[in-house]
Amino acid sequence: MLLDIPDGDFAAYLFDLDGTLVDSMPVHLRAWEIALRRVGLMVPFDEAYFYSLGGVSTLESAVIFAQHYGLTFDAHVLVEQKEHLYLEMLPEVRVIEPVADFARRVALSRPVAIVTGGGPEIALPALDATGLRSLFPVVITPQDVAPGRGKPAPDMFLLAAERLGVHASHCLVFEDALPGVAAARAAGMQVVTVPRR
Repeated sequence: MLLDIPDGDFAAYLFDLDGTLVDSMPVHLRAWEIALRRVGLMVPFDEAYFYSLGGVSTLESAVIFAQHYGLTFDAHVLVEQKEHLYLEMLPEVRVIEPVADFARRVALSRPVAIVTGGGPEIALPALDATGLRSLFPVVITPQDVAPGRGKPAPDMFLLAAERLGVHASHCLVFEDALPGVAAARAAGMQVVTVPRR
């Protein structure tokens, strides 16, 4: 995997987690499909549609899936079930080494943070399982911003910059999905798009 890193001396580096630092999206996909089948999904689960929601919070994704597939369920209950399934499959998640290697290098001299659409109950175990948690002193999740202000809104990236003590325009973001790319750009940050594996 080749990363197109722009020239410049950035003050901080912000990383999405799922699909960017860790190859967890196939596991999330399976967990969503199982959870949705339990509440009545009878058609094939649309993989392309799932990937188009990368970076969107888990709860918002549940609401979107309900509308998309014409299902009725309690979104909070479904999210709990989906997350339980994901945690059971967590040992299957692997690090995306080119991105993780870059993060390890820049963390020696610059602040780094995670900005993820997953909640802390999912993000922190994934960081622990892949041995990356100690690298990131700041982890921003949708719980850190107002409801509905996760990706593609810029709020999470702006908060990460604030917590790292740097200006947003001096941050470089690593993202794999369009909502995250849109959020970073709306925050005034440059973006490295990580290709899907």
